[in-house]
Formats: sequence, C-alpha cells, structure tokens
Amino acid sequence: MSFNALKSITAALLVCLTYTSTYASTPSSASAAQNNVELVVLGNAQDAGYPQLNCYKPHCMPGWQDVTKRRLATALGLIDHQAKQKFLFEATPDIKEQFYRLHLLAPDTDYKLSGIMLTHGHMGHYTGLMHLGREAAGGKGIPVYAMPRMEKYLSTNGPWSQLVKLNNIAIKGLTDKKPVALNKNITITPLQVPHRDEYTETVGYHIAGPNKSALFIPDIDKWQKWSTNIKDLIKQVDYALLDATFFSNGELPNRDMSEVPHPFVEESMKLFAGLSAKDKQKVIFIHFNHTNPLLQKGSAAQQQVTAAGFRYAEEGLRLGL
Repeated sequence: MSFNALKSITAALLVCLTYTSTYASTPSSASAAQNNVELVVLGNAQDAGYPQLNCYKPHCMPGWQDVTKRRLATALGLIDHQAKQKFLFEATPDIKEQFYRLHLLAPDTDYKLSGIMLTHGHMGHYTGLMHLGREAAGGKGIPVYAMPRMEKYLSTNGPWSQLVKLNNIAIKGLTDKKPVALNKNITITPLQVPHRDEYTETVGYHIAGPNKSALFIPDIDKWQKWSTNIKDLIKQVDYALLDATFFSNGELPNRDMSEVPHPFVEESMKLFAGLSAKDKQKVIFIHFNHTNPLLQKGSAAQQQVTAAGFRYAEEGLRLGL
C-alpha cells in the first residue's frame, strides 16, 4: 500500500471517529441527559460549505489538506427524546452527512423523522431535498414546512415538483408569525425577514421547547432593515443563532459586498454591545462564509467574539430546550 493511500485511509478514519465522538458522546449538562428536547448544530458554514469550490487560497487550504477541518452548510437538528421524534432545519447540499449525524443522536430505528423546516430558496437551504426523491432515499410523505412562495416554488418547478407529485415530501404551509405545534413539547413560529428573495420569501424561526426557546436566523440582509427589534428578541429567548456570514467589510475583495448585505459580525457585536452579559451569552453566531475567520480554530476573530461576551457555533453543539 502506498503512503498516499495509507494517508487517505487514516484521514477517513479520523473523520469517522470525530463524527462519532462529537455526535454520540455523553451529552453535556445542557443536553439530552437533562432535557427531553434539544437542538444540535449539524453544520455551521455558509451555503457552499468549507472549503468552497475553486478556493485554493490560504484560508481554504486547511480544509483541503485536513478533512477534519471541513465544515458543512448550516443546519440544525431538533430532537424530542420523549416523543421519539426528530426534525431538521434546512435541507442543505450536505444533507446526507447531516442525516447521519442526527442518526447518531436519534437512531432511525427509534426516532421518526417528523419534519424538515425550510428558511428560503438559496442553494444551501433547500437543495438537499433532492436526496429524498426516487433516485435516492425515496421518501414517503416526509413533512416539509414552507412559506407560501417557497411552497409554490417547490410545487411548480422541477425537479422539486416531482417530489411533491410522487409524495416523497408533503408540504406543510407556514404563515408569518403564526405558531405551529410540532407536538405537545415543541412549537415553531416562522419570522419573515428581509433578504434577497429572488424565488421565495425568507424566514427565521422561533423554536420553543418545554423549558427554553431559541431563535434561528441564518440569513438576513441587515438588522436595521427588519421592522422587528433583534435586541428585544434576544432578550426573550435562551439562545439566538444568528447570521454571521461575513466577519467584516472587505472580506470579499473582488466583489461588491453591498450585493450580499448580511450583517457583519463586527456590526452585530457593536449593535449588541449594550446587552447584559447574560443576553450576550445567548448570541451564537452561525452561517460562516469560507472567508470568515470564525471558521479557523484559535483565530483572532474567535478570541474577539468570546472576549466581547458572545459565542460562535461549532458543529456538534447541543442546546437543551
């Protein structure tokens, strides 16, 4: 066996061991051991993951050279250990690996996949639905929660419409700010936010468990464009997983960043600076572009965020609800 082949096998084993230890380890104090319901971060990168296609710059090379440093597109698992149900927020291009990670915590033999909640029609948030079709998993009536424009888009545009026609998925309509009880323990409320809505509207979610609640807004243009006061929302929940696509202006040197107007992490930290220490700890930045230094372990950006009292999402993070 060649050295390169042995190196590849070793790397694959490391990835397998990392997944298993991260997602199937003994739950932390904020996890399943003490809570019937929990959220788990199944991916923390922007739509295209990390590293990104055709990126061979210094910030991407660690991900190419070490598979354990690669990151999946942003998604959350929601598990009700009492009801033996599991849910997924976002259907990303990495859905295969994310289903496996969710399976490690909530095995398919014991837990029913009871719903997939979509936020909007950009590639990292719905295209994983393709794996539910007859060419792949052949799903049977999997509930997919979607807003009106998203429902219409999926129902009238191939190949997604085939999923609806063949009942691989069953779309459950959502209405802005209208709560939906997933079961007796969990309620979700879609919150429409301003974003680049070429094909569909965009929502975040308020997720209420039996004891705690979370806010999940992976994509928004700028906080100031939203009629809702984000600081008030943070105060009302226990966790706030918020859009952190870019850390600072100028991160995309060859593009006009006004075309992709996410709130920079630096802007968000400045906006949230007046929050109490307790409320700052609720803020968990997520959805990192491949250029975002929050992806790099031990980076100055990570230290800056924690020093300011905030947090950043890491894959495998488990939050009790």
